[in-house]
Amino acid sequence: MAKPIGAVCNIDCNYCYYLSKQDLLEYKKGCSPEMDEVMLEQYIKNYMEGQNTPEIIFSWQGGEPTMLGLDYFKKIVELQTKYQPSGVKISNDLQTNGTLLDEKWSAFLAEHNFLVGLSIDGPQMLHDAYRTNRAGRGTHKQVMKAVELLHKHNVSFATLTCVNNLTSKNPLEVYRFLRDEVRSPQMQFIPIVEQKTFRTDAPQTGSSSQQLRQGDKRLIPGNSNSIMEPWCVSDEAWGNFLIAIFDEWVQKDIGKVFVQYFEASVETWMGRKNPLCTLGSLCGKGLAMEPNGDVFSCDHYVYPEYKIGNIDTDSLEEMAYSKRQQEFGFAKSRTLTSQCQQCDYQFACYGECPKNRFIKTRSGEPGLNYLCAGWKKFFSHADRALAYILRATGNPVAHGKYSDQMIRTANSAQGAGFNPKF
Repeated sequence: MAKPIGAVCNIDCNYCYYLSKQDLLEYKKGCSPEMDEVMLEQYIKNYMEGQNTPEIIFSWQGGEPTMLGLDYFKKIVELQTKYQPSGVKISNDLQTNGTLLDEKWSAFLAEHNFLVGLSIDGPQMLHDAYRTNRAGRGTHKQVMKAVELLHKHNVSFATLTCVNNLTSKNPLEVYRFLRDEVRSPQMQFIPIVEQKTFRTDAPQTGSSSQQLRQGDKRLIPGNSNSIMEPWCVSDEAWGNFLIAIFDEWVQKDIGKVFVQYFEASVETWMGRKNPLCTLGSLCGKGLAMEPNGDVFSCDHYVYPEYKIGNIDTDSLEEMAYSKRQQEFGFAKSRTLTSQCQQCDYQFACYGECPKNRFIKTRSGEPGLNYLCAGWKKFFSHADRALAYILRATGNPVAHGKYSDQMIRTANSAQGAGFNPKF
């Protein structure tokens, strides 16, 4: 993920995990808030040289990348064309808060087939609670103008919705708004999970002895002495949020509304690898690059401890396949707690994002994911429906309590003709 403007942004979301990087990465001591043209060209050339696929995808994030201006992105496309290998397709995705999009931007994004990730948290009251400009005013009206422009110019886009302490309590209001008002072609839901120390302390660098056990009330956002930021989603609320939306999706919207987590779960239950890094067995594919060329192991690990090189001195390919980065990626599966290894739904999340593994199991083993209870609640609830969806569409059911193997075992135990009710 290239961050050519770093953590610089034109709005000031309360829960943003990236704004604090301006101090942590010493932006004020000489790190330019904009990747210059020389380094930009070096990056694009280096990135393409490290690929051997028929499609090369560039991801542009921030901060707010549209603050760089339209001409900057025209230069990006120009440089991509300059170094484009014969027969290879170039694709771009751009994550934005949408507030700076206008007719010219939208026409450009459409012309060059950018996939836009648009941040919007739901109806105005929920969105404006945290997604405000620097004067403290909500940004919902500006984002909705961007929605209309994207539809008008037929720009491919997906919505990214942060699930916090407020949106988690209003799942159907959020979902129906995105479905009916925004007409979102693809919905991504991101759980907001941050300890109060996140601005200075990198993940997995604290003492494991100080981790709290699952179920400790100090893990509940807003509780007295909580170690969590008050705007975070709780583990149970995360599970309830997914369940409420999943039930409506199953009853009304399968095949019509694309919800990233649900589609990924269908693939996983089928026996395929989960396409999402947070739920797959391997991580480390989401490297992030700052404006000065510094590269970090992951977008959520942009801390000095996780810097793996700089494109001025190291090739992207060497960094991506370095021993250090491989250890980072494989650690996701190799460091699972016993509770995770024995879980019926290990296949569905592999302990989720390692960034969130900062609590102990109830038996006292460190390294459990903060969202564990919520994920397990959702997977247990969705298990039967996912099996039904797969069987109804003629696909195998490789995992879960209603898998093909479980049915065969039940048939053998209870006699031919056993048919589970869905």
